[in-house]
Formats: sequence, C-alpha cells, structure tokens
Amino acid sequence: MNLKAERGAATRDRVLAIATRLFAERGYDDTSIEAVLQESGLSRGALYHHYAGKDALFEAVLEATESAVGDKITEAVRGITEPARALETGVLAWIKLAADPVIQRIVLIDAPAVLGWERWRAMEERYSFGMLKAALAATRAVPAEFLDLHAHMLLAAINESVLMVARGGDRRTAEAAVGEFLRRLLRGD
Repeated sequence: MNLKAERGAATRDRVLAIATRLFAERGYDDTSIEAVLQESGLSRGALYHHYAGKDALFEAVLEATESAVGDKITEAVRGITEPARALETGVLAWIKLAADPVIQRIVLIDAPAVLGWERWRAMEERYSFGMLKAALAATRAVPAEFLDLHAHMLLAAINESVLMVARGGDRRTAEAAVGEFLRRLLRGD
C-alpha cells in the first residue's frame, strides 16, 4: 500500500511539473489536457484519477506555485524582527520572485481569470496576500479599520509594478526603480 501511495505522489508531482511548464508557456486557454496527456504518457483515466479536469489541474498548479512563493518570502524575512523592515524585505522578495514568467503567467495573469476573482483572492489570502496583511498589521502603521483596504491597494501597486517590470525593456533598471518606489511608499515618503 505504501508503494502505491508513493507512485501516486510521484505521478501527481510529474503531472504538476508538466502542467506548470505548459500553463506558463502557453497560458491556460492554450494548454489542453491532451498536451498534458501526451507529455506525461498517462491515460485520460489515470490523469482524471488525480485531477477532475483542466480547472482542477490548474488550481493544483496554482496552489503549488503559491506555496513555493510563500516559502521563499518566508525565507527572505527569516530572522528580521523589525516589522517595517520585514514588510519591505518581503515586498522586495515578491518583486524578484514575480519577475519569473511562470509566476507572472500562473499567479498574476491566468489565476484571476480561471478561478474568478473571489476564489483567487481566497487562495491569495492563504499565501502572499495573507502574508502581506499580517506584515502590514505587525507594523501598526495602519489603523485596523483600514488594514484590509490598505493591503488591497498596496498589493495592487506591487502586482502592477511587477507586471510593468516584466514588460519593460531594461528589466534591471525597471526593477530597481520599482523597488525604490515601493520602499518609499512603504516608508510613507
């Protein structure tokens, strides 16, 4: 029984890796289940044993991507005890992570459209958006009644900045400018 569970986990991991690459390269709309089947060598029944369909597969890819991002941001702020500095470090880590085309395509572009805003936001609440709100609350710079609004506005500025960097010509210069702007925004300059 243990061997069967291990094989199942290995199959899920392999399918997730293939689907992540395909969704990132082609986008959700242009990625077919047939392409995943062809690359994975699985039968349709075997794939559907693990994932109910393309939407469920995308959601699993998104969940894994969000979890990896959360782990990397947590690592970036590990050991920082000053809340404002932890917030700034976490935001700057997100900017660097979101420069990855896989993260941009899956988390920022396709996820809201595929899942719908409310389901996407609920997932974000468990990961990066939840981390942002907690870090912002820890700074005590925003009154509690405005925390959610402030976090939404800050996240919008951050994500829009990340997409702007991704579409700009000189990525390093744009990333540095966005980083400086967000530092100033977080400090209230």
